[in-house]
Amino acid sequence: MVEETQAVPFWKRKNLGSLTDAQWEALCDGCGKCCLHKLQDIETGEIFYTAVACSLLDIPTCRCRDYPNRLTKAPNCLNLTPGKVAKLEWLPATCAYRLVAAGKDLPDWHYLVCNNRAAIRNAGKSVCDWALSPDGIDPEDLKAYIIAPDLV
Repeated sequence: MVEETQAVPFWKRKNLGSLTDAQWEALCDGCGKCCLHKLQDIETGEIFYTAVACSLLDIPTCRCRDYPNRLTKAPNCLNLTPGKVAKLEWLPATCAYRLVAAGKDLPDWHYLVCNNRAAIRNAGKSVCDWALSPDGIDPEDLKAYIIAPDLV
């Protein structure tokens, strides 16, 4: 019986709150979508993603350039926790945290499933091929960079 349990991946046998720190970090698929600047319509509350990335996002790799210090270096960066996942409606539908919180499985392109970190990019699910650096972009102009919802 122990062998069967161990064969079941951690994201299928644990809830988000019971993950170890290493499992929590491993669950991130590295899409970079949460690192895009977002705008919210004041009247409707609707969230719009832009193509403009956080200044700490290394766009070609979709990894944070300074993950340990991101919360102080990028004031709008959010420390994602199990308790926040269900409340953050702006998390992408493909977000592994969101999927696991909803009791769903990870997609075939998630590296924990296919053991290939490039699979997310090959599937067109990361921002590494189209996100823009914020350098030279006035934050007041972010509305001009809103992207189609199907990209997230």
